Amino acid sequence: ANNVFIGYLTGDANTTGSDNTAVGKSALSANTTAGSNVAVGSGALSANTTGAGNVGIGVGAFRVNTTGAEGIAIGDGCLALNTSGALNTGLGAQSLSKTTTGANNTAAGGYALQNNTTGASLTAVGANALRANTTAANNTAVGSSALAANTTGAYNVAVGKSALAANISASNNTALGYQALDSNTTGSSNVAVGTNAMGVNVGGNTSTAVGVDALAANTTGSLN
Repeated sequence: ANNVFIGYLTGDANTTGSDNTAVGKSALSANTTAGSNVAVGSGALSANTTGAGNVGIGVGAFRVNTTGAEGIAIGDGCLALNTSGALNTGLGAQSLSKTTTGANNTAAGGYALQNNTTGASLTAVGANALRANTTAANNTAVGSSALAANTTGAYNVAVGKSALAANISASNNTALGYQALDSNTTGSSNVAVGTNAMGVNVGGNTSTAVGVDALAANTTGSLN
């Protein structure tokens, strides 16, 4: 009851699902019993069966979602491969587009968290933020290309354009400022506050740098 289906095959399999709105070819076409979903765009939420409380807006948004619930996907291809991951929010083209079961993620910006698959509890705000992240969890990236190359490093915080941009597998780093720790790849447990702080650090660990260009020449030195 109280469903609105507009478009070819839209809501085609619905049996008892209620309070759904679907607009666009095949939007919510496989939904059976789930309710309170909104799907706008060709193929949006097209595989959803029992996932409830989702919003998918954009071509292919939440395309293969089946049971994931209470997620928001706004943008072409956003959360397109999500199947059962819940409480994900994606805003921007291709944001969180490869996430399958990862949950409690927030991505705002084009290609933010694009390659994430199972990583959970991630926050990426800015174009390309955490773009390469695949399975790592508990990272926060705010700023264009912040933590952009990170794949498996966890518990990192990067705030500022290109902060920790090259980080791949290192964990427990905090970078606040434009290009802070931007060359770091494997160095862990560092704190850099200020523009270009520890900007060329690659593998140095457990250092603290506060101020513009602080420890700017350090590459592998630790315990500074």
